Amino acid sequence: MIRRVLFAAAAAVACSPALAERALVLAGGTVVDGYGNPPLRNGVIVIEGERITTVGTVDSVVPPPDAEIISTEGMTVLPGLWDLQVHVDRLGHGDESRWSETYAPIAPRVVTPLVAAQLLQAGVTSARAVAAPVRVAVDLRERIREMRVPGPTLFVTGPQLVKVVAPGAESWQWAVDGPDDGSAKVERLAAAGVDYLLLGGLDLWGEDELAAVVGEARIRGLRVFAYGERPAAVERGLAAGVDGFLGLDLGALPAFPEETLRAIAARAASTTQPPLYWSPAISGVMNYEDLRRNPEPLDDPGATAGLPPLVAVDVLASLRSLDRIGWYQMPAARAPTLCTKLRQLQQSGVRLVLGSDSGAPAHLHTRAAWQEIDYWVRVCGVDPLLAIQAATHDPAAAMRVEHESGTISPGKYADVIAVRGDVLRNPALLQRVDVVIRHGRRQR
Repeated sequence: MIRRVLFAAAAAVACSPALAERALVLAGGTVVDGYGNPPLRNGVIVIEGERITTVGTVDSVVPPPDAEIISTEGMTVLPGLWDLQVHVDRLGHGDESRWSETYAPIAPRVVTPLVAAQLLQAGVTSARAVAAPVRVAVDLRERIREMRVPGPTLFVTGPQLVKVVAPGAESWQWAVDGPDDGSAKVERLAAAGVDYLLLGGLDLWGEDELAAVVGEARIRGLRVFAYGERPAAVERGLAAGVDGFLGLDLGALPAFPEETLRAIAARAASTTQPPLYWSPAISGVMNYEDLRRNPEPLDDPGATAGLPPLVAVDVLASLRSLDRIGWYQMPAARAPTLCTKLRQLQQSGVRLVLGSDSGAPAHLHTRAAWQEIDYWVRVCGVDPLLAIQAATHDPAAAMRVEHESGTISPGKYADVIAVRGDVLRNPALLQRVDVVIRHGRRQR
């Protein structure tokens, strides 16, 4: 029954709004440009085709004739959000066995379009998909590009490269057995069309294996990111010259060890190596701990918006006993340490970028991106303008497309969202996005 409902839902999702023939003008709101500049009051943004053509104020910009005017009075207008840690083949379901049996086999045809639509409706106009079967990720990216399904601009990796594949993870993890095997697997992924590489468990790798994989990636123009599971893994990745890290999976360590932090700061300060990007993804653990204390937010209809009713009921049922979910290791011990580690990274000079780990158990795509920003600001004390920059401009730079996306400026793709109220005073307002425009097409 669930599979029949899912296939019907996929057919409904696989349509996209037509390209607007008239210019689109957003007028009257407070514009936060993504660069970290002071907000522009009474702002006007003119969009023609896929791109922004003019940014100014109501006193200085004359809208094109016959333009469609969208009043953003009382709203914060900002670039579409980026999320650099997204599971495109998961829906936040908490039961691994049921997920593998019911949903994983139909993920390419059904689950991924639902995920893409949920992300877009939540204001995420660009995303980086983490470990997934290579054809699942690449196929979704292409369907979005061809406007066969609505969704964010997607950057994909396919399977994560590791030394030891976890039981049941064979479709989204590939084991590397020596330098030659590592190079061959990079060649396979590049031929499949991935945008970057994702590595895991670097403290288990041989230096020659890691050098071979990173070297092959460079030859093929691929960026290399890795999970920051343990201090030794971070140090090994830094020595190999990876472009950045995902997560703060240092167990219950209260902070980064001094030796590891010195290595991070040295790399961040280097003038001969590219910037080091890090998506901490603190919201998964924090959200899990919050829901264990108070599961009421899961009863909000917006939490499962966009899912067929039967699927929404199934996802919520899988989350009734959160203590049985084994995805998060030592969450109660880790949660209190995350702000300390986030501040250490910020002080070290690392470029923090938003990545939420959305799609992980209880971390729903409708909620994850705004929660990551909210936890940074409300719990960890990050300046709101810096948090917005970390969710817009800097992720675009991490994926080397800052010349096309990530900010509100003439010539860039028109990826713009608008939210009623002052987001800089209350980032949680992002949970209710009023306007979503991607590449000049209004999606909400």
